[in-house]
Amino acid sequence: MQSVVDYILSLGATIFVPIVLFIVGLAFRLSVLRAIKAAVTVGVGFLGLNLVVSLIGDYLSPSVQTMVDRFGLNLSVIDLGSGTSAGIAFSTTVGALIIPIIFGLNVLLLISKLTKTMNIDIFNYSHYALTGSVVALITSNLFYGIMAAISHAIFSLIVADLTAKKVQKVIGIEGISISQGFATSTVPFYALMDKIFNKIPALNNRKIDTNFIQKKFGMFGDPVIIGVILGVIIAILASTSFVDGSQLVIVITGIMILFPRVIRIIVEGLMPISDAAKKFFQTKFKGKEFFIGLDSAVTLGHPTTITVGILIIPITLVLAAILPGNKVLPLADLAFAPFFICMATIMHKGDVIRTLISSTFYMVLVLYIATFFSSYYTDLAGAGGFIESAGGTEVSALYIGNVFNFIITILMRMEVLGFIVLALFIIVLYYFVFKKINRKEEPEKTS
Repeated sequence: MQSVVDYILSLGATIFVPIVLFIVGLAFRLSVLRAIKAAVTVGVGFLGLNLVVSLIGDYLSPSVQTMVDRFGLNLSVIDLGSGTSAGIAFSTTVGALIIPIIFGLNVLLLISKLTKTMNIDIFNYSHYALTGSVVALITSNLFYGIMAAISHAIFSLIVADLTAKKVQKVIGIEGISISQGFATSTVPFYALMDKIFNKIPALNNRKIDTNFIQKKFGMFGDPVIIGVILGVIIAILASTSFVDGSQLVIVITGIMILFPRVIRIIVEGLMPISDAAKKFFQTKFKGKEFFIGLDSAVTLGHPTTITVGILIIPITLVLAAILPGNKVLPLADLAFAPFFICMATIMHKGDVIRTLISSTFYMVLVLYIATFFSSYYTDLAGAGGFIESAGGTEVSALYIGNVFNFIITILMRMEVLGFIVLALFIIVLYYFVFKKINRKEEPEKTS
């Protein structure tokens, strides 16, 4: 089983995701050539996305490291990053079992009409695997670990269904939802923050998005100018040379420009499959709604996400330095900051100020949860051969600073009692969520 998982992971998102989309396209009766074109186009989009993300790692990371050294951040737990975390998650027994279990469960829930989302984002099953692996480690019980992973997957499907229409409206892609295990875990917090903002006179009934900023401040709201300003600020904080600082400005501006264009390529590939899915369900299931569950990467083209995503990098470093009790030094995962805050853009409808405030508060949670899990994460990393077990250095990742992960783990530490509470909570959540969804759909049915 582990060898199968390793082989799937070795394909990479640029190969595996197009293969899955090609099969999905054929299932929805696209012609072979159209299915190939759609799938490969998405693969090219992900290739471009990886190249843009690598710019963040290659050029921002040295500046971040310089900032860390310059301000003397003395933190004892090292952030190993998302890629290593996914590898650790899939290296465990739970991780080896979780792909077929979660995929099969998703199909069953779809057939049973308990979800509208088919999560094809196989790579990010690692979030569920990591939750289950931590619980299995704490309880020394494989069954509890698998149940924890399943619970995380179910929570993600529920949130994906609830937010699908908002996602589609904000980013302009029909027929999709975001089912990624970290992104979905941020939604309850951002939804709560949005309600709080609605009570604040200065933030209520105003939408301060990038279009508003551009109209209000002219060229200062242009993505290129925003990129230049952000690049200059980070270069000053890192005290770079003129050449390095200039290069940083160009790279950050390039990210502001390239992300939206790369996402358009992914959208171009997804649209034929989305349209085919609609026709298929209208014909076979009397218009039953269906969403393709995707990675949160498809949200990164929004200018608010990119702007706030870059701003949150120095903010996270400051938070790490000043928060009492935090032990995690953010490093490897800082390049993926836009992924951590992307659903804030969705829940706040692209409002820059709301997104920035919410994201800042959320990163506080991420740092504390990553600190909480550090000893368990270190044990898993050592067992999987990702670090030397000797030496006493603790490791963690912002990737594991996941609210669903934290809640599920706290409950499952109580073993039988926690499992019962978690199961009852899922049942009650399903009841209220589907009641809400059906109530929203009722006017459409009766019109």
